[in-house]
Amino acid sequence: MKITEIKVYKIKPRWIFVKVLTDEGICGWGECISGTRTQTVATCIEETGSLIIGRNPLEIEDIWQCLYRYFFRGGPVHMTAVSGLEMALWDIKGKYYKMPVYEFLGGKARDKMKIYSWIGGDRPSEVAAEALKRKEAGFTAVKMNACEELHYVDTYKKIDEVLERVDSIRKAVGHDLEIGIDFHGRVHKTMAKVLARELEPYRPMFIEEAVLPENGDALKEIAHHTSIPIATGERLYTRWGYKHIMQDGVVDIIQPDVSLAGGIYETRKIIAMAEAYDIAAAPHAPYGPVALAATLQIDVCSPNVFIQEQSLGIHYNQGFDLLDFVRNKEIFQYKDGFVDIPKGHGLCLDLDEELIERVSLEGLNWTNPRWRNYDGTLAEW
Repeated sequence: MKITEIKVYKIKPRWIFVKVLTDEGICGWGECISGTRTQTVATCIEETGSLIIGRNPLEIEDIWQCLYRYFFRGGPVHMTAVSGLEMALWDIKGKYYKMPVYEFLGGKARDKMKIYSWIGGDRPSEVAAEALKRKEAGFTAVKMNACEELHYVDTYKKIDEVLERVDSIRKAVGHDLEIGIDFHGRVHKTMAKVLARELEPYRPMFIEEAVLPENGDALKEIAHHTSIPIATGERLYTRWGYKHIMQDGVVDIIQPDVSLAGGIYETRKIIAMAEAYDIAAAPHAPYGPVALAATLQIDVCSPNVFIQEQSLGIHYNQGFDLLDFVRNKEIFQYKDGFVDIPKGHGLCLDLDEELIERVSLEGLNWTNPRWRNYDGTLAEW
């Protein structure tokens, strides 16, 4: 079996699907992250993918090494291209051998997967009502953005606003819902220390991206100010990107993204490394159906994954929801806060390719907002 062609579909609002075709009629699907560099990523997929035309798609590890080991390696554009292509190869392999991908990675280590639902927007409000809806829908955990923009040193009024949001959820649903609180890298070290300590009485499930990845050394200091589990990792890639945060011993939960970290097998390796450091995993998956399906394959065989993000109805998906592109919608059906183990071959997805092709002609409509602090300085989004 040989790879014959690679197709790239740019799907609004911000998804990039990759289809890898073979001479035996078996195709595989992957998904990449667009951010605001959609055309750059698409070009990288095409350029990188040209290197594997004619290759045997079943030789995944060797292909991954060949795609990764450039003199100038890594970076989000390169790694999302590699991730999407690798994902598609696993889909092909599973279909070829008529097995789900997780069977190649050690087989299932669980009966079902706990999930959490995202609530609130980038400027979070009305989170209590949203949390109550999730509880009534059977969810047992949610995640919310903590705050809007925060300056290097900001006012306690901003801190109080965060506490009021979290308090409103606790008053609405008590402790029946676990709450993950995402700082989203918007908070600098000084204010992150304050927030981490002030949030303690609400017993969050975790605080996420307390600081930006480039300020990861500050997590050591933040950890001294709180007992709340610290989560990070959605912007990191490969084992080497995670090695130091694991060795530092201050991170409790890693959140690799299969569409960025290096694909399915690399994400599985990262999570296995975390297990050796007694670190839990809660993979990042706020994008489309292919990435979520691939992530679930990893979850099934990874015992230290304790919860999974799901992206149904997430606010970024304006215009389309991931279920719109999936024929076998039961793969993402949730009950009592859990999703069943996927059944089928490869990624276990049956995609509506006709719709994908039609929507891809419309172009993307996603741009990252630009926020500024009260004094006009650029703020983190």
